[in-house]
Amino acid sequence: MPNHGTPDRRRHLSSSPFRPAPTPDVEEFSVGDRVSHLRHGLGVVVATTADTVTLKFESGVVRVNSPFERVTRI
Repeated sequence: MPNHGTPDRRRHLSSSPFRPAPTPDVEEFSVGDRVSHLRHGLGVVVATTADTVTLKFESGVVRVNSPFERVTRI
């Protein structure tokens, strides 16, 4: 079953011979930053919290959850 952009959060066993997956670097945004979203296009950050960023686009306002994979700062 697809998890639609949610990273795989499997538990790493200490007895495993493989290294755990690195934690992704979460980009920090501030109000007023111009951004590009893969689906919505160009927008502006209107609010931020520790886990979400609220973005304003021509099509409306969208809240994006961390780790903000589809959002890049311009």
